[in-house]
Amino acid sequence: MNFTAEQIAEILEGDIVGNPNAEVSKLSKIEEGEKGSLTFLSNPKYNPYLYTTKASIAIVNKSFIPEKEIETTLIKVDDAYTAFSKILEFYNEVKNNKSGREQPHFIAKSATIGSNEYIGAFAYIGENVKMGENVKIYPNVYVGDNVVIGNNCSLFSGVKIYSETQIGNHCVIHSGAIIGSDGFGFAPNKEGVYNKIPQTGNVIIEDNVDIGAATTIDRATLGSTIIRKGVKLDNQIQIAHNVEIGENTVIAAQSGIAGSSKVGKNCMLGGQVGVSGHITIGDNVKIGAQSGVTKSFKGNQVINGTPAFGFTDYNKSYIYFKRLPELVKTINKLEKNIKTQSE
Repeated sequence: MNFTAEQIAEILEGDIVGNPNAEVSKLSKIEEGEKGSLTFLSNPKYNPYLYTTKASIAIVNKSFIPEKEIETTLIKVDDAYTAFSKILEFYNEVKNNKSGREQPHFIAKSATIGSNEYIGAFAYIGENVKMGENVKIYPNVYVGDNVVIGNNCSLFSGVKIYSETQIGNHCVIHSGAIIGSDGFGFAPNKEGVYNKIPQTGNVIIEDNVDIGAATTIDRATLGSTIIRKGVKLDNQIQIAHNVEIGENTVIAAQSGIAGSSKVGKNCMLGGQVGVSGHITIGDNVKIGAQSGVTKSFKGNQVINGTPAFGFTDYNKSYIYFKRLPELVKTINKLEKNIKTQSE
């Protein structure tokens, strides 16, 4: 789909310098711009590329003053970075603006589906499913029985939603994510054989939640595993049974939260963080990458390490850790001197 500089300027409320009829059909980095592409410049470090880029249109700050002639049509705005982000959102909306029902697909007769839906090929929608308006179900998505999905949600190809799951409004679930699979519940019998504990709960995902590709969220043993509104989960994250993640918390890739733990509001977990089961992390806690959290922490802390502890103490300790070989040599030398003197 093509857009002219005039159309883009209208969306961004910007001023055109150059050809208002210049057309673009794709996006590019400024250093890799080619004819027919739209780019942006916000960091002065990249100014030189604006004079050599082949991009047809570039979004720049109003404060930018060219030092020499520029062939590219400019759209001047108050904040080029924010404006380009707005264009990215608009581009995504246009690109993903699918509707209708592709064949083949299966929708149970008892399912209720809102208006302006998109159902991709080979999608399966089970009994008593309730879907809101503007929901997009991409190809090969499985939606189990009694699932509820709110308005304006997108489930990308290969997503699996197990029965009884509840999903709020404006949620995005990326390819390969599995929501509502059984929690890891087993109990050994007298013979030492592990018997499965039935997982009879569900998963509740509130509004404005983003879930990355290949992330798994297990159903509760009893009650619900809960992902509160505004949570953002990266790719390949494991959320175990009966976990609760607080509002607007963000978790980076390959992290794992063990069963029945609670993470507070506005927390930030780096990549590969591991959280033990049955502990509570307060609000506004930041956890460094690859940390192992084995006990509860109150809110408003920064923690790091395995086992995790206060960030300041961690940094002090790490200084000594790096010097361990040197310190061991010093201690051995002192012990040898003391032993010699005592003789």
